[in-house]
Amino acid sequence: MADPTVAAGFARAFLEFAVAKGADRQTLIEQSCLRPACLSEPDNRIPLGTYLALLKAGIELCNEPALALLFGAEVSLSEISILGLMGHVTSAEEGLHQVNRYARLAIDGGEGDTAHRFEFEPEDGQVWIKFTSTLFANNPLLTESAFARCVCDGRKLVAATGGVTQWPSPKAIRFAHAEPSYRAEYDRIFGVPLEFSSSMNAMLFGEELLSVRMPQPNQYLSDLLTKRAEALLEKLENSKSTRGRVESLLIPILHTGQANVETIARKLALSRQTLFRKLKAEGVTFEQVLDELRHKLALEYLNGKNISVNETAYLLGFSDAAAFSRAFKRWTGSSPRTMKAVSSSGRGLR
Repeated sequence: MADPTVAAGFARAFLEFAVAKGADRQTLIEQSCLRPACLSEPDNRIPLGTYLALLKAGIELCNEPALALLFGAEVSLSEISILGLMGHVTSAEEGLHQVNRYARLAIDGGEGDTAHRFEFEPEDGQVWIKFTSTLFANNPLLTESAFARCVCDGRKLVAATGGVTQWPSPKAIRFAHAEPSYRAEYDRIFGVPLEFSSSMNAMLFGEELLSVRMPQPNQYLSDLLTKRAEALLEKLENSKSTRGRVESLLIPILHTGQANVETIARKLALSRQTLFRKLKAEGVTFEQVLDELRHKLALEYLNGKNISVNETAYLLGFSDAAAFSRAFKRWTGSSPRTMKAVSSSGRGLR
């Protein structure tokens, strides 16, 4: 079963937010077992458990129990995720449906999570927007951060358009989790009637929400973002294949010398034979997956400015630089030092 993941942009943004609030960066990284290299691209994936550990570490180190709530209120979605795509639609309803489609790019619950994150439930001339994902039901820190971002980003949109866009504020909010000790921060940020220990996580709006018109979108930008989002969705689905799961387990242990089929089969709770069969069904072998992963990562590392050839050999689990050099020549026909020089000249690697 694929494990839940979150886009690295969220972790990177929260890390910077917590540091700005007084937390020590290295302590945050160590306590959450976060791999800084994963934060290089905001669309990378990190385990949801790591992100939750980061939130909890930030709360502890900043001595601020409302830190996740404040993070949602103060840091806009457009700063951390391609889901800022929702700003490039013609109506609020279209935006909400689009977020529904691409929500997994922010947080993916893995297998068993609900396919849709939001449901619209009309009630007496009003509409409840219900957050249906099990992730929200089971993680109050995620819920309060997401709700605060949703409400505060709407207010920022109104301010940014000089009031031309009349994004309505919610009339009431319900939370499935119990009332927190920092209830006063909830009241300050949301400013509407709140209900805790509810049967649902939901926000109540007037029906006019669904007819709100957004600023005329930039069609070129919208098309680019949609194409990028679709590619990321496809990549996310591929990562749930046996090959994708094997790769995700190999990456953090390549340098340990334990990147073998026995270790990976054990982590997947599979026998060696079952793992071999699953990979064969996808048209690959374990050795092929390992070799191609090393090739891909070698190009990424050598393209970077701060990782040397010797360090790359170590990170990929080669016994020495000579063994890495032989493999690299087999992959590319050139030596890693030559390719590193090409990268340093600004021409990059392929």
